This record gives sequence, structure tokens and C-alpha cells, in this order.
Amino acid sequence: MFYEPKDGHGLSKNPFNSLVVPRPIGWISSVDGAGNVNLAPYSFFNAVAYNPPTVMFSAGHGQVEDDSKKDSLRNIVETGEFVHNVTTWDTREAMNESSATTAKDVDEMAMAGLTPIPSTLVKPPRVKEAPIHFECKLLQTVDLPNTSGGNTYTVVFGEVIGIHIEDEFILPSGQIDIAKLHPIGRMGYQDYTEVTGETVFTMDRPGFRE
Repeated sequence: MFYEPKDGHGLSKNPFNSLVVPRPIGWISSVDGAGNVNLAPYSFFNAVAYNPPTVMFSAGHGQVEDDSKKDSLRNIVETGEFVHNVTTWDTREAMNESSATTAKDVDEMAMAGLTPIPSTLVKPPRVKEAPIHFECKLLQTVDLPNTSGGNTYTVVFGEVIGIHIEDEFILPSGQIDIAKLHPIGRMGYQDYTEVTGETVFTMDRPGFRE
């Protein structure tokens, strides 16, 4: 089939986010100016640069507050800081629980039974149960154009200024033990995927060619 997104797809569900898979999950913790903690997962998330290391996530339309912004976006714009907590097989249920739509004064970290621990360089807490954390400062936000009313998205770019890695996930070679880390990723619909030792394969990049 071929379709132009502006004209609709004719399927039971939009296939777009089932075609860009798997996607890392940005599990973003932030605080507002009063110190209220927010934690939420974002399936539009990725790394976008090495130097300085930079990540991005895209926040859609908020459903509760009057300004129609997600709490994460509002907090980050207000304070200029956030933390990405890497999601793994062991944290999958808590990550899903933290995706609930709540009022801005609800602490999703507490709601999901997670343990907040202090960050080193930023104010938002880290999730203790996550084995890797990126402490980030806001670089910029970009409002994306939309053609369907409330389907607004804002992309948040953050410079990673501090990285925490649990030592047990570092191999003697100095590489990350992805099999032990057991990260998960977002598919489309309500589906997720996992990375295990059996699903990892290696290919060397080709050298320079004239």
C-alpha cells in the first residue's frame, strides 16, 4: 500500500510508530520550581550527537493542565534540567505505571514505588532502580508544526553533562554488558521489545573506499 499521511491511512490504527522500531524509551525525571517531582516515559527519544553528548525527546499535548503542556516539558523549560533513566526488563512495570495521566502535583516516582536518589549536577532525582542515568541540561526546545489541532509536539534537546553507570554492567574490556543490562524498547501499539544476549549481533563497519 501507499498513503499520504495527510489523507489518512485507512487502517485500524496508525502504522507510523510501528514502522520506526524499536525505539529507546526516554524515562524522564524532572522537578518544577517548587521541587515537585515528575517522572514519565517518552517513546520518541534518542541520542543525536557525540560531542557534546546530546539526547532528545518529543513531548505531545498535555491532557490535564490548562496550558496543555506535559509536566516534563513545563518543568524542563522552567528549570533547564532533567534526567534520563535507562529502562530495563526489571523496571518495565514501574515504567509503564509512570505513564499514567496525572495532575502536576502527583509524584509518579512515589506512585510507581520507585526510590529517588540525588543527582550530582542537576536538581531532578534519579531512579535508583535504573542502572544508568544521564543528567542533562536543556539546550533548546523546538515546536513542531501540526495539521490536526491538538496534535502538538515539542522536541526537547538536552546536553548530557553527567552519566552514572552501575559498575556491574561494565565488562573487563571497558564495554557495556548489554546482555546483562537487558534494556527494553518501544514498538508500536501497546508492544515493547527486549534486548538479550541472544538478540545481539556484531558487524564491523567497512573501511574507507575511494
